[in-house]
Parts: sequence; structure tokens; C-alpha cells
Amino acid sequence: MGTGAFYPFTAEKREECGIVAIYSKTGDDVAPHICRALIALQHRGQDAAGLAVFDGKNIEARRGIGLVSEVFEPGDLKIRGRAGIGHTRYPTHGECRLCDVQPMVCKGIAVAHNGHIANYSALRKEEEAKGFEFTSSVDSELILSVLGRETDLGKAVGGMMERLEGSYSVASIVNGRLAVFRDPFAIRPLVWGENDEFICFASETVALDILGIPYRGDVRGGELVVIEGGVASKKAIAPATPRHCMFEYVYFARPDSTIDGQGVYSARQRLGRVLAKEAPADADVVVPVPDTSRTAAAAYAAALGLPCEEGLIKNRYIGRTFIMPSQGERAEAVRLKLNPLREVVSGRSVVLVDDSIVRGTTLKEIAALVRGAGAKGVHLRITCPPVRAPCFYGVDMSEYGELIANKKSIEEIRAYLGADSLAYISLDGLREAIGIPLCAACLNGEYLTKAVRAMAQKAGQRETG
Repeated sequence: MGTGAFYPFTAEKREECGIVAIYSKTGDDVAPHICRALIALQHRGQDAAGLAVFDGKNIEARRGIGLVSEVFEPGDLKIRGRAGIGHTRYPTHGECRLCDVQPMVCKGIAVAHNGHIANYSALRKEEEAKGFEFTSSVDSELILSVLGRETDLGKAVGGMMERLEGSYSVASIVNGRLAVFRDPFAIRPLVWGENDEFICFASETVALDILGIPYRGDVRGGELVVIEGGVASKKAIAPATPRHCMFEYVYFARPDSTIDGQGVYSARQRLGRVLAKEAPADADVVVPVPDTSRTAAAAYAAALGLPCEEGLIKNRYIGRTFIMPSQGERAEAVRLKLNPLREVVSGRSVVLVDDSIVRGTTLKEIAALVRGAGAKGVHLRITCPPVRAPCFYGVDMSEYGELIANKKSIEEIRAYLGADSLAYISLDGLREAIGIPLCAACLNGEYLTKAVRAMAQKAGQRETG
């Protein structure tokens, strides 16, 4: 596959990647297991994948552009080593280049990173001044440079946590040791599991499930875990102040995952029930917008005593290299991906439940598609509050101008989308449903760190300047 990635229609939001780290207590080669775990995490990144394995002396890596199944050849999974890390990736912006594919490897260190270092540009200049030569544009290489300059791993990670702003769940191989750590806010997920054969860390528990490894818990914010001699040692490097990304529960994570002690499926059920309490609709049928809103839609419908039916059928076989249409062809692009089931929607008042609205362009066409199939009413219910501010912590929403809720009132959004009614879950309702401390900066503009607040202020000035 080439380095460009094209999609049938523009995604509303994207999250950068999934990571995995595996240590074999019995000395088995871990490359095949890393590959299987990455397949389970494929939904977190579909542009590139890679793995790096330590054989006791050297680190050997395999990386490529494309899906996990496309990147790794049978021979790639025969490389030797009892410890390794893996990564599956979305590019933050622009096309995906091979030099940017993780894990990044240099001088006995390998790093795979999920998240976004907001002050990357300033720190990169500092590292370059100290002599590090960057070969990519990814912030994971910044982490690599810092780890490579300090022999004391705990000291290196501690210094990093003092300097880095943003989100980072990191899997690494450092001088023969497998090490993972997480930013003090624990924004991006990092779970771990263990059995008699393996110790495994991953972005979601589905990666553990595919390997038959029981979930044991989560790496805490500000915590460093090092595997040496088959034993895991944990150290609190910085005080934990958990602010987990709410989008993991609303959209990103698979419903069969558990992260930060919360089952994603159960959280989405609660989102649906709270939404029904806050914003009931006088309608005939509830239809989920495929795929992530299904659980919430079913719970919303059950709470109101309405049927929940599959009124939008998704075509799962659109090739990833299908040329992205122009703006004028957007409606045709939606039809390539979704087809309304007329026997479900025709002549009925329909509630479309979706997980979130970022730009609104796709949902506008979906609403038109349902109405065109004969629906006598289209009501939109959203399990995430209005997204009004950019994210600098790892979600691909970096400009105020691309966020419809930053520019329009809810009534104006309803009119733009062509719906009979529109309602979002409240921020209090979101917090009640998910039940753990959340980062909601993209909803309320309350950013967690100083440098990010300054970046948001500059972004706002660009919009109004």
C-alpha cells in the first residue's frame, strides 16, 4: 500500500493509536502474540503498524504502512525475543510516512506511544540543541531521545514527566528491560494482565482477551512499571491526578473492553439511559448510527419503551483506497457507506442516536438519507455534549473553526443538520454515566496544563484574528 490513506468520507474524529508490550516468562518468542494483540487494537489505528522485539542482545523491528494483516509477513513473526512492543497508528495530520511509523528504535531503545505531546515543537528544539538528530516528525522520537540520554530509568521518566505536556501512554524497551509508563493525568488508557506465561500491557483489554491473559488492572497515572527477570516492579514517579479521556467511553474503545476499571459497554448503556432521561423523544423507533452508538441507542430505546432497530446498514467492504470525494459528492460518499432500511424508517418518526458531533458534515447527510427513505420525522440524540474546543491531548480536533458547536447554537446546528429536533447529553450527565474523573477540555475549554492553555488561546486568536 502507498503512503497516502484515502477514505470514503471524512472521519468526524480520529485517535492516534494503540500500543502493546509483552514479556514471556517462559522464554517464548513474543512477535506472533504482539501481532495478534495489534489485530485486536486495529480500530485504534488503521494507517500503519509495527513491532520491535528484544532477543537478549539486540532489538529487531518490523514496520509498515497499512493494516496489521497487510504489514506483517510470516517471516516477520519469526524474529526471536521474549520481550517486545507493538503499535498501530493513525497519523495526527497529513499522510502517513514510513519514517513516522512506530515503534521508534535507536541505540538499544525502542518506544511506542499513544497520545500527543502538546509542547513537542519546543522540546524538540531543546533536544536538537543537545545533539539528538531527529529522523521523523512524531513525538515518540522525542521520548526516545530523553530515554537514551539518562542511565537511570526512573530519573529519566521523572524528568520527562516534569517537561512533557499532553498525554502519553508509553511502551518501551530500554537497555534490555521492558518498561511502560503513563502521564500523571492518565488521559490515554493503559491496562495490564498476567498469567503463568506472559505479562502484557495494552491500550485496551481486548488485546489481553485475544491472548487469553486475564485483566489485572491499569497502570496508574504517573506510574512506571519495569519488567526485569520476569518480575514487574512499579514505582510512582509523579502524583496521579486522573482525568481520563471521555471519548474512550463515548467512541474510541471497543465495547468489549474494560479500561480504568470501567466496562465500556456498561458505560455506553448508562449514557443511553441518562440521555433518555434528559432528552426523551416522541417517536416511533430508535435507530443507531453505526457502529459505536449501538449500545447507547438500545439503552435509550429501552428506557423510553421504544423499539430499537437497525435502520442504517453499513457496507463493511468499501476499500480503504477508494478515492475521497469532493465536497459536492459528500452525499454519494455517505451512500457508499450506509444504506437506509426503508421498511424500518419509512412512514415513522425516527430517533437517530449518535455518539458525538464534531464537524457535523456526515451526520447532515445521514439525516437527509433517512428522511429521503421516507421517515416522517428525524430526531437526533447525541451521547456526548457539544464539542466546542480543540483537543491537544490526542484526538484529531485541533482547530476551533472545524467544530460546529463552536460556531453555532444548538438550534442553528439542528437547522443545519436538517433535523426536527436535536439534543445532547449534558456534561453532568456524561460524568454521571461514565463514573470516573474525566478530561472534558474539548467540551468546556478547561485544559489541564499551562502550555496547552496557552496553545488554545493562540488557536482562538487565529480564528478571530
